[in-house]
Amino acid sequence: MSKVNMAVNIAGVEWKNPITVASGTFGSGMEYSEFVDLNRLGAVTTKGVANVPWPGNPTPRIAETYGGMMNAIGLQNPGIDTFIKRDLPFLAKYDTKVIVNVCGKSKEDYIDVVERLADTDIDMLEMNVSCPNVKEGGIAFGQKPEALYDITQAVKKVAKQPVIKHCTKPLIVKLSPNVTDITEMARAAEAGGADALSLINTLTGMKIDVKRRTFAVKNKTAGVSGPAIHPIAVRMVYQVANAVKLPIIGMGGIATTEDALEMIMAGASAIAVGTANFNNPYATMEITDGIEKYLTENQIDDINELIGCVK
Repeated sequence: MSKVNMAVNIAGVEWKNPITVASGTFGSGMEYSEFVDLNRLGAVTTKGVANVPWPGNPTPRIAETYGGMMNAIGLQNPGIDTFIKRDLPFLAKYDTKVIVNVCGKSKEDYIDVVERLADTDIDMLEMNVSCPNVKEGGIAFGQKPEALYDITQAVKKVAKQPVIKHCTKPLIVKLSPNVTDITEMARAAEAGGADALSLINTLTGMKIDVKRRTFAVKNKTAGVSGPAIHPIAVRMVYQVANAVKLPIIGMGGIATTEDALEMIMAGASAIAVGTANFNNPYATMEITDGIEKYLTENQIDDINELIGCVK
C-alpha cells in the first residue's frame, strides 16, 4: 500500500496526504486525539481564532437537519492568547501541518491575529471571511468582491512580513457559498493575493420547531452542513478550479472516500472533513486509507494524477 504517492503541495507547503479537517469541527485536535492519530493527517485546521475571546451566540445554537445539521455557534473561541499558550504547544507534538483559521469583526481584528501568529511555528493561515463586518452593517466580508479583495490584500501584506527566522505563511481564503457567483469571489481573493482557496463554508438555512412554534436555533438562521450540501460543494469546487489558478481545499459534506475523491476529481488539491467527524470520529482515517486503497486498486501511482481529472 505504501508504494503510492499521497503527498500534495498546497501553495509551497508539502502535506503528506491531502486530508485535513474543516475548521470548527475538530477544535485543535485535543479531544479527537484519542480516536485519530494526528500524525496521519496531512494537516490539522484549527477552530477560528480571534484577537480577543468571543462568547459566541446564545443557545440553542445547533439543530439536526435532513442529511446534516445546522449551527450558529457564532465562532465562540478563547482568543489568540490562550490559543498560543495552550493549543500550539499541543499541536507541536505532532508531525502534521498546522493551519490556523482566523476570524475577526473588522480588518484590524484579522491583522491583529495574523501579527500575533507571525513568529509561531504554524504552517498556513486560513481566513474565515464569513464573519460579519461590523463596520459595514454586518454583511460578511466574503459576500462582496470588493470587500473580499480588500481584506485579502490587507491580511496578505501582514502575512508575508518575514519575521526573524520564519518567512511567509501562505494565506488560504475560505469562500462563502452564500453568493450569486462563487467564481467572482474566487477571482477577487486571487487578485487580492490569496495563496490558496478553501470552499465551501456553510450554507445559510433556517429551521422552525413546530411544537414550540419558534426557531429551532436562537439566532433564527444557521449554517447548514453535512452530506446534504455535498453536491453543491462539488459543483462550486469545479467552477472555482476552472476559474482561478490557485490550489483548492475542497469541503462540504465529505463523509466517505467516494465523497473525497469526487472533490479531488472536480479540482481540489486537498479535502477537509467537517460534520462527519461528529458522528464518526474515525472519518479522516477511514478516508485516508480509502484513497490509498483506491489508488492501489486502480494502479494509480500518484494522487496528483486525479486532481481535476474530470473536465
